[in-house]
Amino acid sequence: MKEFFTHMYRRKNFVPRLILVNAAVIVMGFCLSWLVLCDFGTDPCTLMNLAIANTLGMSIGDWQALLNIILLVFVVLFGGRNLGFGTVANMFLVGYSLQFFSWLWGILLPAGLFDSMAVRLIVLVPALVCFIVAAAVYMDVDLGTAPYDAVPYIVSTRLPKVPFSLVRMAYDILVIIIGVCFGGKLRVVTVIMAFTLGPIIQFVGKYLQKMIEIDD
Repeated sequence: MKEFFTHMYRRKNFVPRLILVNAAVIVMGFCLSWLVLCDFGTDPCTLMNLAIANTLGMSIGDWQALLNIILLVFVVLFGGRNLGFGTVANMFLVGYSLQFFSWLWGILLPAGLFDSMAVRLIVLVPALVCFIVAAAVYMDVDLGTAPYDAVPYIVSTRLPKVPFSLVRMAYDILVIIIGVCFGGKLRVVTVIMAFTLGPIIQFVGKYLQKMIEIDD
């Protein structure tokens, strides 16, 4: 493990990568706080985490951190790779950023603002686009992925005849089912993300890599 983190530290453009990955996961939490207010749905993972946290009476930040720690143990035990500083950043900063910004909007925004469909639609598009770009940056700086994202890769290695895209899709659908079982509301954005988020992030990531020039 020490050699692994030493290797990560010595990677080309390590400091810019580290700044980018931390900024990206905070922006992801920021965008998710707006998506929650819009009430058209979030990504499958956040749907599940919000539902379970509400059922258990825990804050979203605390629950997401706990789940990520559990998943990290699973990932390490089953030989998961692509772990690093980005893994830690995603494990803690997305959930707590979502929690912080949701608290902040509750103080700053007028009550009932998001009762308006026009407001919800106006906020939805930039929040969704910003979330996708931030997620692409977090993945493409290549400092490690979240345990949640590592699980389907582990499953895929044990099912070599099944395309990874199908494994990821089935994984997200399972997470949605779990979220709904815990009282989460299935919305259109969540369904769209379950089927398209991965390919869209890959597509955006190709252009981001050229722009920010972080390839080794």
